[in-house]
Amino acid sequence: MLHKDIFEELMNEEELSKTVTEMAQRINADYAGRELIVVGVLKGSVMFLADLFRQLTLDQCQLDFIAASSYGSGTVSSGKIKITKDVSCNLIGRDVLIVEDILDTGNTLSYVRDHLMKKGAASVKICTLFDKPSRRKKDIAADYTGRTIDDLFIVGYGLDYSEHYRNLPYVGVLKAEIYS
Repeated sequence: MLHKDIFEELMNEEELSKTVTEMAQRINADYAGRELIVVGVLKGSVMFLADLFRQLTLDQCQLDFIAASSYGSGTVSSGKIKITKDVSCNLIGRDVLIVEDILDTGNTLSYVRDHLMKKGAASVKICTLFDKPSRRKKDIAADYTGRTIDDLFIVGYGLDYSEHYRNLPYVGVLKAEIYS
């Protein structure tokens, strides 16, 4: 493991792979025979999204991206959402699955979900690798969750601290002395 001095491993590569496979199987079953637009929330979802999307066996499946954030370079959500890249495909009357790395306060995902519904989506569901319900500020829940975790600051597999550590092949808990 890289950086053992600043991380405690939460999920290794094998556990991540198994979790993603199980989530993809559920999505494939739920959307069988339907067209699905998968919308990845940049940048954190990229690793998870790539692995998940490759396992979707749906005949009609599109991929798009949205960039929205409430964190900036900190570790605590500001609560103010900013969309810096919007989806480019037509969502009117279509099923949408938002793929996100972590559901924390719910501010960002609530905003993104509402934004996509206003664009005319027939349905919008949420798929998140990690869920931190203890920090929830909005009444929102994921339809597909990889793992529920305590209030930990995690990095790796796309998750970052100030744009660092996304490239780790596992997910680790960042020690508080690194970001405090």
